[in-house]
Amino acid sequence: MTLLIIDDNAGNLELLSAALRRPDVEILTTEDPEEGLDLVASRHPQIVLTDLVMPRVSGLEVLERVMAFDPSIDVILMTAHYSTETAVEAIKKGASDYWNKPVPIDTIRRRVDQLLETSRRRLRSASLQREMLESAEFHGIVGNSPQMWDLYSRIERVAPHYRTVLVTGATGTGKDLVAKALHRLSPATSGHLVILNCSAVVETLFESEMFGHARGAFTGAAADKAGLFEHAHKGTLFLDEIGDMPLSTQAKLLRAIQNQEVQRLGTLTPRHVDVRIIAATNRDLRQAIGARTFREDLYYRLSMVEIAVPALAGREGDLPLLVRYFTRRFSDLYRKPVSGWTRRAEIVMQRHGWPGNVRELENAVGHGCMMALGETIDVGDLPPYLWGGEMEAVVPPVELAGLEEQERALLQKALETAKGNRTGAARLLRISRDRMRYRLKKFGLG
Repeated sequence: MTLLIIDDNAGNLELLSAALRRPDVEILTTEDPEEGLDLVASRHPQIVLTDLVMPRVSGLEVLERVMAFDPSIDVILMTAHYSTETAVEAIKKGASDYWNKPVPIDTIRRRVDQLLETSRRRLRSASLQREMLESAEFHGIVGNSPQMWDLYSRIERVAPHYRTVLVTGATGTGKDLVAKALHRLSPATSGHLVILNCSAVVETLFESEMFGHARGAFTGAAADKAGLFEHAHKGTLFLDEIGDMPLSTQAKLLRAIQNQEVQRLGTLTPRHVDVRIIAATNRDLRQAIGARTFREDLYYRLSMVEIAVPALAGREGDLPLLVRYFTRRFSDLYRKPVSGWTRRAEIVMQRHGWPGNVRELENAVGHGCMMALGETIDVGDLPPYLWGGEMEAVVPPVELAGLEEQERALLQKALETAKGNRTGAARLLRISRDRMRYRLKKFGLG
């Protein structure tokens, strides 16, 4: 735990630091509010005690800048010039307390101890979430809700025995991950998992892709080619978006599944294959049967076992786990020390309905990790559609190609906003002055 005290009176600093000394708490003190803000950026204290009236920078301005850097920091203002209006303004801006000097030492100790204990609980909660994440990951699928444990159980029961499985669920729920888990836990795990996205294949090429062709079977067939069924021999064929498969191909797929034989285009000789089939769709195939766009007999062949993947909105408690999982993954991918989220960013994530499910969440967290220049993701780092794009921020629209170009643009924008002042630009970007100097040198802006 770290506690920062900012007061232009050296006597008050000495008194408060002595009164609040704890064996497990580091106390930082400064008479200069500008230096105090630099310490906030570099040391990230849990609590800041600041005087209200100070030269150059007031306590309210310190409060505003600390809240802009990380709203999870508890800020307490102290003043000998108490007024109700100022107290209300401070609380509205995020202050945890507003005290009238002289403050009784017992009151200070009691309140600081409460805030420190809250911070400790928050850290313990983060530690528990990390442990929970490790126990809630199932072959690349993350979730700890009852719906997900039911899903894991079904996968484990089905995987050793299935010949065909139908995986259903809305777009972005992770049907491909379920398919990979089924294959990994099946007896066919030593074979290939071959994937065909049925919505991405031109209708005239479906048969060639699935069953292969002989040389000269059609214009452009310059050599014999094995189809995906043959590539998946002794393994698994994953047919994603099966609802988009043409009717003409559905009949031949049904025969291949029933007979475990395929016939290349342009040949008369069938070839035996040993293939397990996993089909996935975000459509209602029963409705498609009624509309005569999907064969009923193929549906019943595929859906001997059906596994439904739940939408993210119905998975209570899984959002924080997934956010932590993707934050860690993208932090490693981008080689950035992103480790946490501000409270207001967490609130924005919790309020969103996530119609795009886990895929949309993954995209939002990846965007946040890419845009964050410090260790914490804030609201302005998230895609603008999540928060309305109307905040005061130095973050420009994400239209640049690469991570380094985006980082360079952020640095330039921050310098322009701070009128060339490096310290001011570092505060706008919520990073330390040392980190700012390194980045300016890296991009030749210093």
